[in-house]
Order: sequence, then structure tokens, then C-alpha cells
Amino acid sequence: MPQVADVVVVGAGLAGLACALHLTRAGVDVALLEAAEQVGGRVATDQVDGMLLDRGFQVYNTAYPEAARLLDHDALDLRPFVRGALVRYGDKLHRLADPTRKPTWALSGATAPIASPKDKAAILALAARAVLLPVDRLTAATERTTREHLRAHGIGDRAVERFLRPFLSGVFLDDDLTTSSHLFDVVLRAFVRGTQAVPAAGMRAIPEQLAAQLPGGVLRLGNRLAELPTARAVVVATDPATAAALLDLPTPSFGSVTTHYHLADAAPVQEAVVVLDGERSGPVANTVVLTNVAPSYAPGRVLISSSVVTGDAAEPAVRAHLQRIYGVDTASWQHVSTYALPQALPSMAPPLGNLRKPVRIRDGVFVAGDHRDTASIQGALVSGRRAAVAVLKELRG
Repeated sequence: MPQVADVVVVGAGLAGLACALHLTRAGVDVALLEAAEQVGGRVATDQVDGMLLDRGFQVYNTAYPEAARLLDHDALDLRPFVRGALVRYGDKLHRLADPTRKPTWALSGATAPIASPKDKAAILALAARAVLLPVDRLTAATERTTREHLRAHGIGDRAVERFLRPFLSGVFLDDDLTTSSHLFDVVLRAFVRGTQAVPAAGMRAIPEQLAAQLPGGVLRLGNRLAELPTARAVVVATDPATAAALLDLPTPSFGSVTTHYHLADAAPVQEAVVVLDGERSGPVANTVVLTNVAPSYAPGRVLISSSVVTGDAAEPAVRAHLQRIYGVDTASWQHVSTYALPQALPSMAPPLGNLRKPVRIRDGVFVAGDHRDTASIQGALVSGRRAAVAVLKELRG
């Protein structure tokens, strides 16, 4: 294709949007080309019958420093989750939460048969380590799998199997806890420092806010490319598989997830919190009454999101498991939609070494995306900035 700008960014996901935003702010002539008719890539929301359905269960963390630099949290109208979880074990749901954020749950957490007192103390110590140590110290420590990391810090199998494995499988899309301990520490730091939330208008509000900051004419939707365009510099910020094909890079492995949405007659729990199965008696990794968190997702209705990372992801199996988790009859629940996402998140098993992979491929060709950084919203935005900095350095000699 003919040269359309000095720098062409291919892909208007979070990484591409961030890259284009940094470059335009530096005065560079940029064209941001996106194959789809909307921005956001994997961070997307569909509107169905007056409801907002994120493509897969996604949340935003207010402690992401790169995101806080680029986004207006007030304008996003973030709706927070309780920083904790309801865990089904035995004949009840046990409330576990940070007692400094949810003191009314302190007694339930202390008496829950989810972990021993020793395990709970070890979890608190690991969280304190993640918060107090600088990130470079965390990522310079011995790298191992998350499961090995938890064991090395004195956390026993009961706490891992009844709480941490169900919780983390939904975070990393990794049911076996093979994710790098470096990524675990960085994510744990964000969990402790920040609050999990969703924008009132759905997760799509995040890329849409970034796109709205671009000068007119930069973003060009509906532009699907079969090869690299001609420009002084090209940044490939597509999905990882497409980037690998365009740049002849190894294709990363992915974690997959299937998310089901249901409408219920009444909310099975009243809290704005993730619900887990500590007994692991079915396929659901996590479930949440989304309208407890953000009523705007389905005004006047009860919308429930449930995700499967491994096992039978068929809707009847999910519905049966939800009956066990919530302890209510789910036969009357209305199935709204299912999203099967085979490439939902790049896998990040050790050895990762440096979490940040190079963004410069060769002269004039760069790459950005969460597969070049941490597999997260934070990682995607950081990789976009790093690619922009590398482009500026090359253009300016």
C-alpha cells in the first residue's frame, strides 16, 4: 500500500492506541489502522437487548500506573468489586476479604475452613512483600512457577486448593498455576494496592476513551492488511498470532476461557464480589453477579457472568455447577450468551527472565502488545509506550 503517514501503527487494541497516542503527542505524523469497525481488540463489550456483555470476564485495576497516566478514572465511572471473594466450601459461602477494606468480613475470614492460621499469615506476608519491595527486586528474585512460589513461602495445599488456585485460575487462565512467579508478584502488588472495577459503560469504555484523545484522521477503521505497509516506521500492535505471522516471530501459547452470561430472577448473593468454588466440584473458575457491581450492565435485571478455564464449558454443565456454588435453583435462569475465547491471554510460564521483551524487531519495524510485556491491561499499555519511545529514538537518529 502507498505510504499513508510517517509512522503506521497496525492494530487499535490497547497497545496500538497507547503507541499512537504517545507518538501524536510527540508531534509525529501517525496513521492507526484497525481491521475491525471498533477499537479495543480483546477489550470489547457487546450491547445485547439493553445489556452490556464484555467479551469474557474482564476487570480493571485502579493501581495500574500506566493506565492511570492515560485514563480519566472519574470519566470511566468505575464500579468497584469488594476486594475479596465468596468461597463455597461445605454447606455455606465463606466471606474472605482484606480486613482493612472490609472489616465486617474479618470474623468470617478468620474462621473460614479455607486455610489454616499459618497459611493465612503466610499469605499476608507474601502480600506485604509484594507491596513493600520495588518491582525490580520482585522480578530479580528466583523465578519459578506460581505453585512452587506459594509453597516456597510457606502456603500449604489446603489454602492453595480451596482458595488461591480457584482464584488465580481466573486471573491467569492457568488452572495448574504454572504462571511465572515474577508475574504473580507483580499482579499481587496491583491487587493489594488497587481496587478491581469495571467502567459503568462496560470494558469498551477504556479503549474508547484512549481513541477519543487521538487527533482527527489518525484512527482509520476497517483497514485489514495482508502485509506490512510502507512507512518510515511500522508498529505491529495486532493480536499476538497475527503479529507473529506478519513479523515471522514465534507464536506464543495462550490461555483460553469460556464465559457464560445468565439472567436470574433474583440475585443469588447481594455482594459485589467474585464467587469461587473451594471444592472445585465443577468447571466454573469464577462467577459474579455483575449487576451487584454495576447495575448499568443490565438495568432492572440480574446479570451473572461465569467463566470456565478448564473442563466442560457447555452451558448445562455450567448451570449445574452454578446451582452448587450459589446454593439456589438455577433451572429458571435465562441463558443470554456464551463467549468462547481460545486466545484470551498470552501464557506466561517460566522462564520469562525479563518480563519486558524487545519491541524493536529490525530497522523501521516494531511490535507492541501484552505478549511483549505482562499479560494485562497494564502490560499492553506499557508495551505501547515502549514501542513509541523506540520509534522516536530511531526517527530522531
